[in-house]
Parts: sequence; structure tokens; C-alpha cells
Amino acid sequence: MTSETSASEQTPLKRALVTGGSGGIGAAIAHQLAAMGFHVIVHAGRHLEAAEKTAEEIVASGGSAEPVRFDVTDRDATQAIINALLTDGPIQVLVNNAGIHDDAVFPGMSGEQWDRVVDVSLGGFYNVTQPLTMPMIRTRWGRIINITSVAGLVGNKGQVNYSAAKGALHAATKSLAIELASRGITVNAVAPGIIETPMSVGVFDPDLIRKLVPMQRAGQPEEVAKLVGFLASDDSAYISGQVISINGAMV
Repeated sequence: MTSETSASEQTPLKRALVTGGSGGIGAAIAHQLAAMGFHVIVHAGRHLEAAEKTAEEIVASGGSAEPVRFDVTDRDATQAIINALLTDGPIQVLVNNAGIHDDAVFPGMSGEQWDRVVDVSLGGFYNVTQPLTMPMIRTRWGRIINITSVAGLVGNKGQVNYSAAKGALHAATKSLAIELASRGITVNAVAPGIIETPMSVGVFDPDLIRKLVPMQRAGQPEEVAKLVGFLASDDSAYISGQVISINGAMV
């Protein structure tokens, strides 16, 4: 064993949790954080196989990762999983990326549609973030990054539930940033516009994208991931409480 290896073993990697890490944007964020030297916990709500694949790809490329599955809307189950994860040390980077669409114009929107979307985006934020906050505070360093949406800034027809949840996350981001500012922890939101993912395929055709986006193209998951990576780095230490849009000049 060389002295270099020994020193490396004595300095464990900072750990990052990416919720919704099985999706297009989440997987790109997981890869970005792993490339920056974090041990990445790739979360899935239902599709554990996708999270496992992302973790395997990270490890194959020389990074460090593990998959985990839990329902962010189930507070007790989330707490139990997080408690288990914390036995290996604090999680100092949290990317709250879990979210779902269940669209309908408001007069026809069911209570179940409202609850499902709000529970995942907003309830999930609380259920995951709250138990991680005190362990993060004890380290005097942390990054909390909430993935929201341009819909939370300007609204969108058929997405009152989604816009409400993401807009509330913007307010929560600003308030939590104030609470944690003196503890070396930043809290920011990243609000993507139209990003090319499996979820967006079939929803936005090229002609519509050209009309909606001044840059006349959809964004790439990797572009969102690079912004998240910057906010997770030491270089962003004085940026907190911000909602940063990445939308090709849509708004």
C-alpha cells in the first residue's frame, strides 16, 4: 500500500444524494457529481433498475455510487432509509430532483391529481431534506439544490398543481437559505425550461420548441447537470437563496 493510497483512504468522499436519479436530468446530475469526486447515492421512486444502471455506469467510469429506492411521499419509510444512509456518514450535497406531472385544466383536475403532484415535489422536499439538515449542519458545509421548473416562475396551462408545487419550492428555497446561511450551507433552486428527456419526447415537437424558445432548441440534461455541479462546488459558496433559470431565454 502506498502512502498516497493510505491518505486517500483516510479522506472519505463527500456524499451526495440525488432524488429522482433514475430519470434523464437526475442521471445526468448523478454523473456530473460523481465526476467531481462525490460518492453519489442515486435514488429511484419506482424504477430501481434505472438507478442501478446509472450507479453501475458511474462505477465503471471510475466513480463511486450506489442505488437506493424509497417513496419520497412516505415520510416514515423515507426517514428509515435516510437514517440507514446516515450510518455511513453525513450527506453534504442534496439534489431534490424527484417530481411528477399529472396535467389537467384546473376545472377538470381531480383532488388525486393535485395531491400526487404536490406530495412528490413539495412533500418529498420536506421528507428528504428535513432529516438531512442537522447532520449537514454539524459538518459546517453543505449544498441543497432544488430542481424546480420554469412553470414555477410563469405558470403553465394545465399545470396549476405542478406550478404551485414548484413555486412553493422557490419560496422554501429562499427561507431555508436564510436559516442555514451562517452554517456554511447554501440552498438554491434550478428552474429548467424545455429539456430533452424521455419525459418531454412527444410533448414538445421541434416546431413548437422553435416558437417557445428563443434559442430554438431544447436544453440538454448535461447542461442542467453542469449548473447543478457548479452550485455543489466550493466556487458557489456565496450564492444562496437564488432561483436560477436555465431555459434558452424563454423568460
